[in-house]
Amino acid sequence: MNMSSAHLSTVDGTEPFCVSERAQSVPSRVLHLRQLPADVSEPEVIDLGLPFGHVTKLITQRSTNQAFLEMASEEAAVRLVNYYTSVTPTIRNQPVFIQYSTHRELKTDNQRAQAALPAINAASVHSGNMVSGAEGRGLAPAQGPVLRIIVDYAFYPVTLEVLQQIFCKFGSVLKIITFTRNNQFQALLEFSDTAHAHHAKAALDGQNIYNGCCTLRIDFSKLSVLNVKYNNDKSRDFTRADLPTGELEPPAAFGAALPPYGAAAFPHTFPQHTGLSMATVPASLVSPPRVALQVAPSAVHSVLLVSNLDPESVSPRCLFILFGVYGDVQRVKILFNKKENALVQMSDVTQAQLAMSHLNGQRLHGNVIRVTLSKHPMVQLPRGGAGQEEQALTRDFTGSALHRFKKPGSKNFNNIFPPSATLHLSNIPSLVTEEVLKDLFSSSGFTVKAFKFFQKDRKMALMQLASVEEAIAALIALHDHQLDHNQHLRVSFSKSTI
Repeated sequence: MNMSSAHLSTVDGTEPFCVSERAQSVPSRVLHLRQLPADVSEPEVIDLGLPFGHVTKLITQRSTNQAFLEMASEEAAVRLVNYYTSVTPTIRNQPVFIQYSTHRELKTDNQRAQAALPAINAASVHSGNMVSGAEGRGLAPAQGPVLRIIVDYAFYPVTLEVLQQIFCKFGSVLKIITFTRNNQFQALLEFSDTAHAHHAKAALDGQNIYNGCCTLRIDFSKLSVLNVKYNNDKSRDFTRADLPTGELEPPAAFGAALPPYGAAAFPHTFPQHTGLSMATVPASLVSPPRVALQVAPSAVHSVLLVSNLDPESVSPRCLFILFGVYGDVQRVKILFNKKENALVQMSDVTQAQLAMSHLNGQRLHGNVIRVTLSKHPMVQLPRGGAGQEEQALTRDFTGSALHRFKKPGSKNFNNIFPPSATLHLSNIPSLVTEEVLKDLFSSSGFTVKAFKFFQKDRKMALMQLASVEEAIAALIALHDHQLDHNQHLRVSFSKSTI
């Protein structure tokens, strides 16, 4: 049964079906999808929803390239929208726009069409695609958040930093271990969420890092978590900046005797991939030079370039608070002649990689920001003759009392999570009530969806806001907010839900 042929008399029983819904942010378990390929299939649409929960109904309108997808719960729909806010959903490399529908449920007069859904769900399960589990949000047992990556035709250096830059486009990369086995460069890479791993595998398996070579072969590891002991060129735990470096072997002379880059340099048996798209991989990774390189010195810098900022809203302190969730920010510089760009200097390269992994692709002040490694080794302070505005655009935070990771062995190292709609609040005075905290956030313009004190420690609480973007704004606005004469609120992202 072709569900796109199903006639929809009403969507929620009271309103006629309308494919041109206005964008809205009120959560609903019904999702509105636009800009679908003209010949999209039902399984392709369903695959966008399956990692987050059970898909109960689907209605497609091929004449307008739109569809409505109903999830089993509003929580599943929220997880889906939050994830695709930072990672653009695609079908056959075509970006798809997803938003909450104004409708609360789907009703169709063609029940035979909807009866096809279980078969499509089952087909996705048996084909090894993303599937729903007993609670509507699990995945096939052998498919977890850890990917095993093999690089074929590795005629150019592939480093841990290169892998991190490529894979962080699809979600938060927590850990990477690289090694050589059977004369092949391999890696294990752990995402913060299984859905991120599925998305990365679907997009990158079989693609080339460089044109004509360094082909990625990706499958799921049997490991559910990686144990990283050292932070160095071979392994990295982006959640633990306090790990020692260990002892590194001398770097190998990788590809030192290679001929110049070009078609004649490689065997005719190379797969004819075109390489990763420019939207997926930084331009510096797409076209290798004519001779093989060692890792560029800039790869170990701790300075980040943040672009697509809103010049009217961004400030050095704003970036200091946000990036400070993932490391101790030393300096911030908003570029005087291009204020949509800024440089953020972290205390070390591990913290820079961690911040880039978690914040690239997030929304700040309505803009999707891009975070990449900068070529600059450090942020320069303005010279003495600089004007007042230029002086204000650069701040040195070296001596700030708000650094979260200065103390060795701090518990903060173990509580680093991707941006989420749920915030962790701590350092709450005993006399401050739930109503006071909820009023603090709501009076600042944020929508409080849920609140819960920790049972064993009322100095801490969880607060759920309407979206990840709103939670980011709330963290920036209210972290270090004074609650009484000597206690200031501490705000972090939480992995929990209420």
